[in-house]
Amino acid sequence: MDALRLSSEHRGDSVVVTVRGELDVVTSGQFDDCLARARRERNHVIIDLAEVDFMDTSSLAVIVGHWKKLVASGGTLALAGARYKYTKALWITGLADRLPFYESVEQVPAAGPVPPPADLDSDRRPDLAGDRRPGPAGDAAADGARPA
Repeated sequence: MDALRLSSEHRGDSVVVTVRGELDVVTSGQFDDCLARARRERNHVIIDLAEVDFMDTSSLAVIVGHWKKLVASGGTLALAGARYKYTKALWITGLADRLPFYESVEQVPAAGPVPPPADLDSDRRPDLAGDRRPGPAGDAAADGARPA
């Protein structure tokens, strides 16, 4: 089992929290502490989930709690790089459709607040890099996801 590794760095008016490993009931306390520190540093937080190998609902509760606190104080929270195969809970619960979501940290605006999420068809999932596999017609589709 890989240990959870968390790091943060400033990017303009935002702080990027990078998560590596598994987000579960055992590691959710560490994740919560890291996001609390990030919120004290900046009012705009980006969570980089590109290297998350597993995510359960306890980590979603942490994300939602910090999202609510940030919004209440005029801030924002965005998700970046989540791979459907490893973070299905984001889509199952609808959280991926409620928060600003980017395929990578590099796609998040360089500074300041991130825009609200675009309205998405509730039956669509983003086509995320790293989860692509050829579909029946040669199209790339997210592993386990219906083609968009």
